[in-house]
Amino acid sequence: MNDMATRRDFLMNTAAAATGLALGSSTTVSAEEALKTVRVGLVGVGNRGTALLGTLLSLPGVEVPALCDINEANTKRAQATVESKTGKSPDLYTKGENDFENLCKRDDLDAVITATPWEWHVPVMLAAMRAGKYGGTEVPAALTLEDCWTLVKTSEETGKPCMMLENVCYFENVLAVMRMVREGVLGEMLHFEAGYQHECRSYYITDSGELTWRGKHLAEKNGNLYPTHPIGPIAWWGNVNRGDRFVSLSSVSTKSRGMRNYAVEKLGPDHTLAKREYAMGDVNTTLLRTEKGLTVTLYFDMCTPRPYDLIFRVQGTKGLCMVSNDKAYIEGSSPEKDKWEPFEPYVKKYAHPLWKDLETEAVKNGGHGGGDYIVVQQFIEAVRQGVQTPQDVYDAATWSAIVPLSMASVAQKGAQVEFPDFTKGKWETNAPIPIQGA
Repeated sequence: MNDMATRRDFLMNTAAAATGLALGSSTTVSAEEALKTVRVGLVGVGNRGTALLGTLLSLPGVEVPALCDINEANTKRAQATVESKTGKSPDLYTKGENDFENLCKRDDLDAVITATPWEWHVPVMLAAMRAGKYGGTEVPAALTLEDCWTLVKTSEETGKPCMMLENVCYFENVLAVMRMVREGVLGEMLHFEAGYQHECRSYYITDSGELTWRGKHLAEKNGNLYPTHPIGPIAWWGNVNRGDRFVSLSSVSTKSRGMRNYAVEKLGPDHTLAKREYAMGDVNTTLLRTEKGLTVTLYFDMCTPRPYDLIFRVQGTKGLCMVSNDKAYIEGSSPEKDKWEPFEPYVKKYAHPLWKDLETEAVKNGGHGGGDYIVVQQFIEAVRQGVQTPQDVYDAATWSAIVPLSMASVAQKGAQVEFPDFTKGKWETNAPIPIQGA
């Protein structure tokens, strides 16, 4: 199929195979069906949940009848937001850590989204799918291999999709690279490099001298604890789970200095947090290999003083682009041999149709440059049409599995570990993500 095929062509080609929503693809629906209201329950309405709530309320045909958080002040604030926007007051679930189970049992919800601390993503998603709801989770979807497999098994058994809301897949430049890769601009793919490099120590230690839930993870674990922002786009560019798959992983970490140094500066050298040991090395480097011979280098660096940088080096047989550095070189196309040219013009030249369709609303109503809006919009449209989500449960499991696998490799001094195939062989026949508009 031509990657730039029309929506009609895509629907005709995929209807028989019952493939679901993929970067804006859809089934043929009437105008009445297209306006069908989608009712979403939101679990976790702290900082991230509040942002997602605003995005949900900006989408046409979306209602939020129920909110859940153990912090009653958070739910009250979120309730007021919904009331102000819609004139309707959502029900609140604040009676303990497991009250989300009661929210999921409601018969007036189509989907449940969780923006809770990491360790609660799996319990909320399992409750949602088992109650017949679509599940949408913040990243990562799971922290252990067992939980990754449980998400896959439950989605398969219930027939309900579970989508990890990986917003970086929908950044403007990421979508442009996807189109460049599909059109062969860079030739055959060889290697990717990316990382979550973002100084976030203020999120780990409070002003009162306590570790936050995020800080506790870094104090106790050593590996790549936040891999999905860089690996999501790479997996789509490299057709992982859709023609290729990860087969092995090796990971190493540096010594740990950043957390303790920050605690000393913030709380003083005699504070408990300034004296304790922290498991997480300041910089983690993970190498992945695919069945078809692609390699991927991932970095995880949230404890050193540095600017935000996802890197995104995309290298093929005809050239490469260094997205974060605004550099590109394409053999036979770049103006000067062996000299970089700006990458930004390629972003405009190869603008993805989904971005072109949604840019205005995305930038207006979604954070992270519009990525938040598009990822939520794609989830909602899948729910509305009753089709598979563009990021499926196999993506959620595969991208999240880097957390436990990297920890296992680091503990074995960088030993290579086998990467499980969550698709159980379906990767060999699954079609790549097509290029489609909204």
